[in-house]
Amino acid sequence: MSVENEIERFLTSDLFAVAGASQNREKYGNKVLRCYMQKGRRVIPVNPRQSCIEGLDSVASVGDLPPEVKSLSIITAPAVTEVIVAEAIEQGIENIWMQPGAQSEKAIKMCRDAGVNIIADGSCLLVVLGYREI
Repeated sequence: MSVENEIERFLTSDLFAVAGASQNREKYGNKVLRCYMQKGRRVIPVNPRQSCIEGLDSVASVGDLPPEVKSLSIITAPAVTEVIVAEAIEQGIENIWMQPGAQSEKAIKMCRDAGVNIIADGSCLLVVLGYREI
């Protein structure tokens, strides 16, 4: 499957989640969350230390997400990405987008072995969706 097809499949979800969401507007975890919001997409932030980010209720872990979430953006350090991917596979997440810098060969292999649609080639959601800093 081409990266374009993987991205198209990822974006068909009705509800997204952002692991590594942040209250800090300078961090990419916040920018990716706001990008979904700017594009009118339903999104849930995932952060173990914040209960509300950008006015949205946050969950502490991927395991706390509702089953309707099928696409997950990950903006974390690679070692954390590996833990999140394991949780996501167990949760039934079908699509994972590792933002540049979050990629881990181990996490990518875990996704492929589990049949998860994975985007980890350096593609950036902010570029694909046309994020604008507001």
